[in-house]
Amino acid sequence: MNKKLINAFLGICAVGLLFITWRSIQDTEDFDADVTAREDVVKARLMEIRSAEEAYKAQHGEYCADWSVLIQFIKTGRLPIVMKQGVLSDEQMDKGLTESKAAEIVNSGDQAAIVANGLQNFRRDTVWVSLKDSLYNYEGFIADSMRFIPFSEGDTFELIACPNTTRSGSIIQVMECNAPDSSFLKGMGKQGDRLIYNRAEEANAKGAYPGLKIGDAGNNWNNNAGNWE
Repeated sequence: MNKKLINAFLGICAVGLLFITWRSIQDTEDFDADVTAREDVVKARLMEIRSAEEAYKAQHGEYCADWSVLIQFIKTGRLPIVMKQGVLSDEQMDKGLTESKAAEIVNSGDQAAIVANGLQNFRRDTVWVSLKDSLYNYEGFIADSMRFIPFSEGDTFELIACPNTTRSGSIIQVMECNAPDSSFLKGMGKQGDRLIYNRAEEANAKGAYPGLKIGDAGNNWNNNAGNWE
């Protein structure tokens, strides 16, 4: 084999190695992008669940741990919206007038008190609107699908709601909703299996949850924040 053929062969090998290296890097980048895309969808679903839970608590005094009840609430529940007209001046507030006091005076219908307090153009009316239309007003929303973890082939979010005692001794209502990595990273091949395993090992070492979640039903109440926030 002459020198030209050897050089040509080595050149082909070099190009082949460069392609294999590029392909490996590209595959890793594509995989990472797919993982991020899945995580973003699950995070969005968790935030939708959080909105429903907080609306439920506002009306029932506690969070909901039953998917059937929560979904029915999403379908038929209503939200109070305060329609505002007029604002209180600094002078009115300096005299001790608050929003609630002003609304009470107006709602009493006492015209003399209304005029005396300068509230002729002050209104605070509460109207009730559809919860579903207010919180989930986008095409394709299906309330019955809220319980299912995206990409999981049918796994459901773990929903926890319970009272908890704080260090000061007071009792608060807490909630938690979980989506494990092993559910929403299904079907991503050997790389996905490796990632699930590595994340589980890392979470176990840190005492953390191996996945995405909102809230905390333990002693680390976090105002329903996501563990990615």
